[in-house]
Amino acid sequence: MVKTLELALAEVAGLPEATQERIGQELLAHVSKLRALRSDLEQGIASLEAGHAKPLDIEDIIARAHKRHGKA
Repeated sequence: MVKTLELALAEVAGLPEATQERIGQELLAHVSKLRALRSDLEQGIASLEAGHAKPLDIEDIIARAHKRHGKA
């Protein structure tokens, strides 16, 4: 374990049990999201390497995002 995480866990250990539990749950949820993101990135890279990429029209992407989020 890296020193920063060890220090953080030592600080958390001094907090009330309910707070420790909440922090632990939040940390696990964050790690789960990071793992899912890493998996998505690996799949995307594999797709690109397999030649499945297609050109993007950035102006169209921006216009659709603005429309979706109510921006002009």
